[in-house]
Amino acid sequence: MQGYLWIKTAHLVFVIAWMGGVFYLPRILVNLAEAGDVPAVRERLLLMGSRLYRFGHIMFGLAAVFGLTLWLHFGITGGWLHAKLTLVALLLAHYIVAGRWLKGVARGRALPSSKALRWFNEIPVFALIAIVYLVLAKPF
Repeated sequence: MQGYLWIKTAHLVFVIAWMGGVFYLPRILVNLAEAGDVPAVRERLLLMGSRLYRFGHIMFGLAAVFGLTLWLHFGITGGWLHAKLTLVALLLAHYIVAGRWLKGVARGRALPSSKALRWFNEIPVFALIAIVYLVLAKPF
């Protein structure tokens, strides 16, 4: 039982760290879209964004390793898990899209409008609410 609790704790810690990046990377994109042509601000935001994107991938990888351990070693199953994993895959896709936009800005490409990026920034909130509900309630 102790091993299960330690692995679940590690999984949650790395998920929380990754979600910080999922929430903050689109906000950096909003700031980039609103920064205009101020080179110092743009360079700083690009540096912050690229470091955060790299950090997020490491956190996601560690969260996935511990999550797989929970699934395979401790036999966590159920329909709720499939729904949760689908939402996690969509969150990962969202994170990758944000990272590609960030890399595009570094290459001189334009971003969507700051209003569109603000909407894009809100998507993970709804996914997280659904994921937390699925994990706690295990409705199916």
